[in-house]
Amino acid sequence: MTMGTITGMGIITGTTMTTEAGGALYRLMTWLSPSYPVGAFAYSQGLEGAVTLGHVHDRHSAGEFISESLDCGALWSDAVILAASHKAAAAQDWPALKEINGFARAFLLTAELKLESLSLGRAFLDTTAEAWPTSMLHRLRQGVLGEIAYPVAVASAAAGHGIALTQTLEACLHAGVANLVSAAIRLVPLGQSEGQSIIAGLEGKIRAVAERAMTTEIEDLATASFAAEISSMLHETQTTRLFRS
Repeated sequence: MTMGTITGMGIITGTTMTTEAGGALYRLMTWLSPSYPVGAFAYSQGLEGAVTLGHVHDRHSAGEFISESLDCGALWSDAVILAASHKAAAAQDWPALKEINGFARAFLLTAELKLESLSLGRAFLDTTAEAWPTSMLHRLRQGVLGEIAYPVAVASAAAGHGIALTQTLEACLHAGVANLVSAAIRLVPLGQSEGQSIIAGLEGKIRAVAERAMTTEIEDLATASFAAEISSMLHETQTTRLFRS
């Protein structure tokens, strides 16, 4: 591969900008940090409902809830959608990206999960386009896709900055797991060490799910996390809530 001009943290190769490893890590850590102003801390993806129903009540059941989300739930569907979006964005295939985003919005099974994904997507797009601008993010911010789902927004930012799909997927899945663990610590409740044990135990699964997502066609996507989905529906009418989903 012929290398071109080095500019800041990026290397220009022909018409494609590829972010160096250090720059990619820095950006992903920033974008997916709890301090990034998208409001991810306000959502639990049905975990609060599962705790209220008694399905999640200790470290083991919390770990099972999160592991199921990776295997066949919301984290899994987000991973497949992110992978497809990254490929389309990297190719600047706008019709494909618009179709994937429409699919992502339609695939959100409950009102709260829809609120979560679209709210995070808009906040992520607005913040990242201001702080880490690219022509792709500028165009997305103009509304070419309409309301944007969160995994589509993250994938588009990563592709626009030349960050590899593998890195993006693993970082996004880790952030999703960490957010659920943070919610479980407050809801179950769990100790900090118990929460970290869940994250440590899922390291290999996150890598495996990322690899599986990269080879799964979006038309083959399906979920089977029925308990989490029912919990999310029941949470919509729950009287007392800490989280928005």
